[in-house]
Formats: sequence, structure tokens, C-alpha cells
Amino acid sequence: MSSISQKIETLREQLRRHEHLYYVLDAPELTDAEYDSMMRELKALEDAHPELDTEDSPTRRVGGKPREGFVKVQHSSPMLSLDNAMNEAELRDFDRRVRGLLGDGEEFRYVAELKFDGLSLAVHYRDGKLAQALTRGDGTTGEDVTENAKTIRSIPLRAPPEEVRGEVVFTKKAFEKLNEERAAEGLPVFANPRNAAAGSLRVLDPAITASRRLEYFAYVLIPPPPTQTETLKQLKEMGFRVGTQWHSCSDIEALVAFCKEWEEKRDSLPYEIDGVVCKLDSVAQQQRLGWTAKAPRWAIAYKFPPRQEETVVENIEVQVGRTGALTPVAHLRPVSISGVIVSRATLHNEDEIERLGVKIGDTVLVERSGDVIPKVVRVVKQGTESRAFRMPKACPVCDGEIVRAEGEAASRCININCPARLKETILHWAARGVMDIDGMGEALVDQLVDRGLVKNVADVYALKFDDLVNLERMGEKSAQKVLANIDRSRSAPLPRILNGLGISFVGERTAQLLAETFGDLKEIAAATEEELQQAEEVGPKVAQSVRKFFAEPHNQELIERLRGEKLCFTHEIKKREGGPLAGLTFVLTGTFPNLTRDDAKQRIEAAGGKVSGSVSKKTNYLVAGEEAGSKLDKARELEVAVIDEARLLEMIGGAAG
Repeated sequence: MSSISQKIETLREQLRRHEHLYYVLDAPELTDAEYDSMMRELKALEDAHPELDTEDSPTRRVGGKPREGFVKVQHSSPMLSLDNAMNEAELRDFDRRVRGLLGDGEEFRYVAELKFDGLSLAVHYRDGKLAQALTRGDGTTGEDVTENAKTIRSIPLRAPPEEVRGEVVFTKKAFEKLNEERAAEGLPVFANPRNAAAGSLRVLDPAITASRRLEYFAYVLIPPPPTQTETLKQLKEMGFRVGTQWHSCSDIEALVAFCKEWEEKRDSLPYEIDGVVCKLDSVAQQQRLGWTAKAPRWAIAYKFPPRQEETVVENIEVQVGRTGALTPVAHLRPVSISGVIVSRATLHNEDEIERLGVKIGDTVLVERSGDVIPKVVRVVKQGTESRAFRMPKACPVCDGEIVRAEGEAASRCININCPARLKETILHWAARGVMDIDGMGEALVDQLVDRGLVKNVADVYALKFDDLVNLERMGEKSAQKVLANIDRSRSAPLPRILNGLGISFVGERTAQLLAETFGDLKEIAAATEEELQQAEEVGPKVAQSVRKFFAEPHNQELIERLRGEKLCFTHEIKKREGGPLAGLTFVLTGTFPNLTRDDAKQRIEAAGGKVSGSVSKKTNYLVAGEEAGSKLDKARELEVAVIDEARLLEMIGGAAG
């Protein structure tokens, strides 16, 4: 056992080192694949030897089980906001106040730090391990988001027993990617990276936080060293990420120069800043100046002016994204915003257009924010001959059917062969866990599509050796390997094919449930919406999406092509297990006196029943605890039987505890 324990600890230390190199120093030594392999090795050892698992293991960063809510906790000391200086004159007024409070002639220095546009977070370490992470909240009390914070890889899981405060931020690249994904899924997009960071840190499922690649920049240490300069240096030594662009300023002229410099250079950063934080360097002088009820007297935030201009919407056209989502884009009368000519701005979806009330011909206020696509902030003046935008009835790229599911924000083209979404379709089809065609990555797919060798998923199975061998970075052995992997994928089970088709709302689990219920792709394709809802966890929205997909002529042609390639279109129908709750569907809501929701779900499923997340006509029982919400109203509306925990346990034939 000692050798296994030593192996586990060695892997942990190696992973901590590589996390620090990648997420804090931006100097990775391993590829993502090598890092993932090391993480999987550690996870396998910990699973095999749970007695050796620890709270500060790097494997804890992947995210645990979803929670019911956040506990509010009082801060060790208030997390106060800063007063703002909106221009140079107000910054110089701040300097005069500082000199007046310190007394004429007393020497002092400022430290200027970039003001991150994110969410404040305090992290506490006890016995050298991350023990608690609290949001700013109202400044006095914050929310405990410890499990979510553990997924942020620039927050060390080990550090000296101190309190550290800093900012959780979204990089511009990660923010754009997240909004693209949300728009494609028909979800509301985030207005800015700050909102995205706040939303990502405060989700109840830590796995969602883990997937969003948040960053953490530290700038406060409690108790503090004698100066802010030493604080920043010490935080870096402790393993935290610290903004590298801070500067020690001997006087107000140096402070003003730094603020002006970064107002011009802000777009060069990978994350958003909205100003510069100016602080007295000496902690002793900070304490002498003290605080007002709302803010310290020894610090101020110099805010950059917004980069906005007015212009006219000359047209609104639609772009089709790689997932088939249609995004309205405003074509603007070209306007210069901070030296950059802007002629287009995203409008995200029809709901956003309706919210803004924007029409073609209107004068609008446009905001540019770094590398993020410019956006329309509001309508300034309606045009004299303005006209409303209408989403097209057919895809502007392939003329396929456009669908907007009820309750969804995005309209989308459901033809998976649409050229606008073809590359993403093939990459998804070939992905690990789907059809698992190793070697068919972005570089190869780009060439196959760009050269016209692949125009739909079925064309993948018609590829020949001569098609591949002359492509870039594709020699004889690589070509043979890819062809062998393509051929091997023909035996992939039906759930993987269903997942690979990219049907909206049909992922790995739903694909499995559909295959187990119907047993044949032909049966699924022919099923009505009502029949589709016979499968577990398939509600009206999923059923409508599946029905629309198989009704699309382009998709029907593709299915027949794939059938001709001898793919596996059948699956063994799952036999229902017996038990006292066999054939019954339950929905859980509220808080129970003895069982957690997970406990209740496990007991129901062990007794042969199933648990759904929403109330429908197929629901047999709603199990309601204290503080039951809208699900209870829905159950009453549909005349679904409502029971409590005691009745549930009676039906199962067991007792709590």
C-alpha cells in the first residue's frame, strides 16, 4: 500500500505543478492530452483506493454533485466597494485629499493595478488547505461557493493559512465561446464577461463551473504585509495568479500616466478591464486614512469611459453558426469607436431584437468591448422609414427548414448537412464517446470539407486511401489508420449514432433511453411526438425536436445513406425491472424531513420506479416536501397525485434512516 500511496502523492504533486505552470504562469510543459492522461491515472488510483482520497486532490477540480442552494456566511471583515474617479480631474482631486489627510510633506507612493471586470471572491485556507470561498454578496455577508471555487484551477487547493481576496474573471475568448454555445442551445446569452463570471460561479452544479474555465486574480492578503507591493509579490509566491501590469507610482503624474496608458492598451489583454485601481502602498498610511461607511479613503477606481457611438442600422441579416443556430447581425453605417471602424454588431436572437425594439433604419448606440463582437446597447431614435426584421422561413445557406422550439431563444437550421454547420457536425460525429473515429480532428476535417471530399456525414464512409494520403500532415500510415478507424465505427451501437446525429436536446443519455425504448432507428424516426414521450425522460420539447429532425428531407436522405453503409441501426429493448414502484413515474420537489433528493431518487429507482425532473401528464406522483414550488401548482393543475415522504416510504416498504 505504501508504494500506491507514494504513487498517488507523486501524481498529485506533478499535477499541482503543471496546473500552476499552465493556469498561473502561462508556461505549460505538457500537452492537454498528457495532462488529461495523468489526471485519469490519478482518478483511477483514487477510485481503487478511496481511503487515500483527500480534499485537496487535483481530481476535486472536476466538480461534485449539484447542491440545493448556497449558504450565506459573514465575512471576516467587510468587502467594501471603491469610490470612482470618472476622469483625470477627479483622480487629481483624490490625490489632493490623500495629501491633505496625510499632512504636507509626508512621503508616500501609490500602487496602480488594473481593475478586473469580474466577481469579487474571498478564499480562506485552514491547515494549509482551501476551506471556504465566499462571494462579495452585500459586502458584509457572502454566499459559500467553495465547491465551485475548487474547480477554478488558478485558485490553489493548498496555501498558507490566510485569507485571500481577488476577482473571478472570464477571458474574452472563453466568453465568446460560451455565448456561442448558449445561443446554439437556445439559451439567453450573457451581456458581458462579468455577468458570465458571476453566473458561472453561482450555478448549483460545480461541474458547470468547471466546464467554463474561469480565472482568478488575487490582490488582497489578510492579514496584510506592510505594503501592497509586498502583498502582490507574496501572493505570487503563494501560487496565486497576480496581474502582471501593476505599477508603483511615486506621484500623481505617474499615476495619471499609467491610467492613460492602459486606457489605450486595454484591448491587448485577454480579459476585460474597466479601469485602474489606485491605492496607497503603505498599509500603515492606509489605516491612518481609514474608511467611510462605504469605501476606503486611501483607494479609488479610475473608470475608463465607455466606448460607444451612435450609428444607423442599415440592414439586419442572418448568419448560420456551426451548430445550425441562426444569429441576426446588424449591418451598420460604418462608425469609428476608439479608433476602430465598426460596421457590424451582433443582435444574438429574435428575443434580443424584441427587447431592444430595434428596426432597420433606426439610430442605435453601439458599444465596442475589446475583441468581443460589438453590440447594440439601445435604440436612440427610430428611423423615419424603419422596418421590422423577420427571421427567414428557410435556411439562407441550404434552404433547409428553420425551427424554433417553444421556450427557446434560438432558431436553427435542422439540416445536419448544411454547409454552414458541416464541419462541426463531422467533428461531433467522430468525437470520442460518439462514433470514436480517432485521427479525425479539426485539421483533417477542415481539409476534407474545404476540398469537397466530404459534403455530409455519410461521405466519411466513402473516403478512399488516395483521398487522404495527399492531404497535409497525412502520410500513408496515418491515412490507413484513419480509414481503419472509420470502418471500425460502423459497429458503433445505435445510441452513439443517435447522439452523433446532433439532434437538439438529444445527448448521450437521451439517445440511450430512446434506443432502449424503441430498439430500431426506423421506429424512432416514424414515432409521433406522443409515442416518443413513452421513453424515460423524454418530454414534449425533446419529442418535438426528434420529430422535426426526422421529418426534414435532407436528414431522411442522410439516414438512408448511412443505412447503406451498414451501420448498426438496431438495439436491444430494455426490459423493465420489477419492484413495488415498477411502471410509476415520480417528481420530487421541496425539502424532505429525513431524505435528501438524491436519497429519495435512489430509493425510487431501486424499487423499480423512475424520477423525472418535471411534472407532466405521464407523472404518477409528485413527492412534495416543505417549500414546494411551481411543481406543486402544476401537479394540482394536471390532477397528479401529491404525496409526502412518509407515503413514499410506505409505498416502497422502507423507512428513512
